[in-house]
Amino acid sequence: MNFESTDIHRLTKELHQKNDSKIVLLVADGLGGLPLVPGGKTELETARTPHFDALATRGVQGGTIPVLPGISPGSGPGHLALFGYDPLQYQIGRGALEATGINLELQPGDVAVRCNFCTLDQKGKISDRRAGRISSEESAPLANRLNQVSIPGYEVIVRPVKEHRFVVVFRGPSLEGDVDDTDPQVTGVAPLPPRARTVGSQKTAEVAAQFVAAAQELLRNEKKANGLTMRGFAARPQLPSYEEVYGLRAAAVAVYPMYKGLAQLVGMDIVGSASSIEDQVEVLKENWNDYDFFFLHYKYTDSTGEDGDFDAKVEQIEKLDGLAGEIAKLNPTVFIVTGDHSTPAYLKAHSWHPVPTLLVSDCCRPDGNATFGESTAIRGGLGIFPAKYLMTLALANAGRLAKFGA
Repeated sequence: MNFESTDIHRLTKELHQKNDSKIVLLVADGLGGLPLVPGGKTELETARTPHFDALATRGVQGGTIPVLPGISPGSGPGHLALFGYDPLQYQIGRGALEATGINLELQPGDVAVRCNFCTLDQKGKISDRRAGRISSEESAPLANRLNQVSIPGYEVIVRPVKEHRFVVVFRGPSLEGDVDDTDPQVTGVAPLPPRARTVGSQKTAEVAAQFVAAAQELLRNEKKANGLTMRGFAARPQLPSYEEVYGLRAAAVAVYPMYKGLAQLVGMDIVGSASSIEDQVEVLKENWNDYDFFFLHYKYTDSTGEDGDFDAKVEQIEKLDGLAGEIAKLNPTVFIVTGDHSTPAYLKAHSWHPVPTLLVSDCCRPDGNATFGESTAIRGGLGIFPAKYLMTLALANAGRLAKFGA
């Protein structure tokens, strides 16, 4: 069978069946890593992870490829793949994810943009792409100040998100979302101008340029956040829901708005108002009897990797291991630990490396590994496979897929 041409959701719609099983997907953002020296250990392999290792003895491991071999994914495509949606088929801009995550409803024709506050030097060049990871308490008033921007013929809606992030929505005629990011992804250069990739998006690029000019005038006296960059221009996408394609009542327990937005776009309910690992455990317990599927997201394995802080990422993985131990006490039918992509501290960026993935169920085929890491994942029984098939594996191990064919 040519798997690449297979409509996964057509199959799962036909085959899914109900039962009382519970599936937990624990996503450590940017989990995969690299050793700092040849022959050394990765962050995951360096961390003390007794709970992951205990799960490894019962489970089966592998490496997931979020998009295609050699392609470094953003968090949006990486999560969509884990949710079983082909990221090449369902391309969602980060702006739509952030807007949805803070319950900012997008109307037809709107274009949403995820923005970062940044620090500009006296020459207008970026000295810090995240404005020193400015706190939410500092950044929210600045984002609200940008609602003063007025563009004739268009409505501009600005909302704070978290830390250095905010969302802007442009509402008006002739807007499309095919516009290049203005974040150059490096320091020492000026932000890029918004450039339309299609004729239909030209008006959006013009409106965005006007917004940037006006916004930077309002921010020019700030010490940290005196500039901004724009990423992920997008309209609201339409995706089939988890209930429709998998027959699952699904819940998301996340802290950051973007990941709440992703979950909402595939029909998950956002439960609780967690702001820490401890909160996430409590929210999970409180909602355990009400849902079939739980997505838990942990951000800090990614941000420490992007900062190039190997030791800090190790520490975050160790904290996550404690969360895994608490989840295991609930005895889920299927428990999956993985990441949306790799973010090695060595590279200080998202990378193309397969993501270590661990699946535990009573009917999985254990592969004999007693620890969880990149090296064991490479040798694991799941092999290296596209992340978009992880949900079919989860459903199968939960007894939620009927036999295909006679």
